Amino acid sequence: MSNLKYRKSIIFAFALTIVLWASAFPMIKVALHDFKAIDLATLRLLIGALILFTFAVVRKLPLPQVKDIPVILLLGFCGFTVYHTALGIGEYYVSAGVASLLVSTTPIFSALLAKVFLKERFSTKAWIGSLIAFIGVGFISLGDHHKLNVALIGVVLILLASFGESIYFAFQKYYLDKYGFIPFTIYTIIAGALFMVIFLPDSVHQIPHANVISIMAVVYLGIFPTVIPYICLAYTINKVGVSDATISLYLTPAIALILAFILVGEIPTLLALLGGIVILVGVTLTSLNTESQ
Repeated sequence: MSNLKYRKSIIFAFALTIVLWASAFPMIKVALHDFKAIDLATLRLLIGALILFTFAVVRKLPLPQVKDIPVILLLGFCGFTVYHTALGIGEYYVSAGVASLLVSTTPIFSALLAKVFLKERFSTKAWIGSLIAFIGVGFISLGDHHKLNVALIGVVLILLASFGESIYFAFQKYYLDKYGFIPFTIYTIIAGALFMVIFLPDSVHQIPHANVISIMAVVYLGIFPTVIPYICLAYTINKVGVSDATISLYLTPAIALILAFILVGEIPTLLALLGGIVILVGVTLTSLNTESQ
């Protein structure tokens, strides 16, 4: 019985992580009806940071060492400030489902950064997988030929978000080992939020003029996709290891496409869907090959 409960808890943590992260893409669309992308990112990160700061105080988590603070600030800026801001602006121009597919390129950028800066191996198969994935990006860019220039802006911005997140993932290992997954995540989310404080007055000013649904979307984004999935992922990584815990996240775009249809009525073009499938094939080939080395 205890073994069954153990398996169920892992499956539940997997499912919660995937669904909450997938839900972020359409909920960003909902919030953008009344909030500028920079204000949405500001409020989302500050809500998440406040919750995590409270958690850290209650649990009496130690502060990071002074010598690590510059790197924590840099990783927080790339992984959260850049990611959330660029993703929000990018979703002005492309659909939520397409955004989730483009963000799936993050493992490739991470692997390339590890190759260049950390001297990790990157085989011929990994290069082929990367090429396949970016062919998929090209298909997505052409998915709405009537608004090609607009689509390209969105694609570039979301790839920038993906690249920022990949910097966070590629250079975090030493600090994860040193501080642990949850403390390090708390440090970096708070760091990312600090860079947004300058936008707080304008962001707060938007609230009285916003629709209740948009406000609820902002609060939801700040609490659920920003905080809870990281705790669930930490649990699953601890139980089954990094590779098995993260491979399931390739389901996120599929769930995001379904939720985008349900919540905001988005139907991606066939060319965009084809591009998404190509991206996932390329990312899977690259990631599985990298993990096997």
